[in-house]
Amino acid sequence: MELRQLRYFVRIVELGSMGRAAADLDMVQSALSQQISRLEGELSTRLLQRTSKGAVPTEAGLAFFREAQLALRHADQAARAAQQARLTGSVSVGLAPTTASVLGVPLMRAMHERYPDVRLHMVGSLSGHLSNMLNARQLDLAVLFDTQPGRRWSVLPLLEERLFLIRSAQRGVRKPALRRKVALAQLGDEPLILPTGPHGLRSRLDTAFAQARVTPRLAMEIDSLALLMDAVDMGLGSTIQPWAAVGRYADAGERFVMAELSDAPAFRPAALCSLSDDELSPAALAARVVLGDCVRELVQSGRWVGARLV
Repeated sequence: MELRQLRYFVRIVELGSMGRAAADLDMVQSALSQQISRLEGELSTRLLQRTSKGAVPTEAGLAFFREAQLALRHADQAARAAQQARLTGSVSVGLAPTTASVLGVPLMRAMHERYPDVRLHMVGSLSGHLSNMLNARQLDLAVLFDTQPGRRWSVLPLLEERLFLIRSAQRGVRKPALRRKVALAQLGDEPLILPTGPHGLRSRLDTAFAQARVTPRLAMEIDSLALLMDAVDMGLGSTIQPWAAVGRYADAGERFVMAELSDAPAFRPAALCSLSDDELSPAALAARVVLGDCVRELVQSGRWVGARLV
């Protein structure tokens, strides 16, 4: 016996008609009739008497109707109690600087609105550091670019971000950023400012340059996104990053010009990684859902430029 069958039966008795109840419940009448037949079969008794004027409860149906109403009221009360109970606890979430520049504030706002009693611990660091922290159980969740499938994580693919060559607008590049494309083979003489070795984006770029048989010209290596973008803004070199790297600049369109990479690695995949479900607290499980919702909303609304859901 299912709660929905009780609701169906109660609505038929209240409206006095199978057809009217089906319309009210937005169901096909034959499907509703089938559910009632299953209920009667399980109870081994007839609950409704079909007449030319509609459907009326039998003596057994009338007794069942009163108890069904009570059961539904109790079920509704239980649902309200669960919805009104406030989730408590704490959750730690790791975001790389580029991801945090787009996702950080929306995630904090959404968690505050949905779960005000959950204490949120946000960690901003390079992807490699976040990976180590997740392995050490110092984080519950992290958005990572290198998921290394051998690790015992729960991994949910989130999105792919297009990569761009980003220069200072003061260097005289005139073409609109999103209308230009550039291949790795064209970047041999480009002075680049990149993060250092083992981290997600740099590792991906090094592999791509090697495959393209191009030796990149490194002007600087900077592991702080803010400092890296300040250096690019001053014209000290260019960088290869997703659009999120300039997301914190309200005047990014005037400060920078961007050329989309046309060949590998033309995009960077990002995944929501967490400890296994049995290791996560209810607060962490809730935060994982909220984070996924925030990502979808940002991408679908166009506020995460260059990103697509996967």
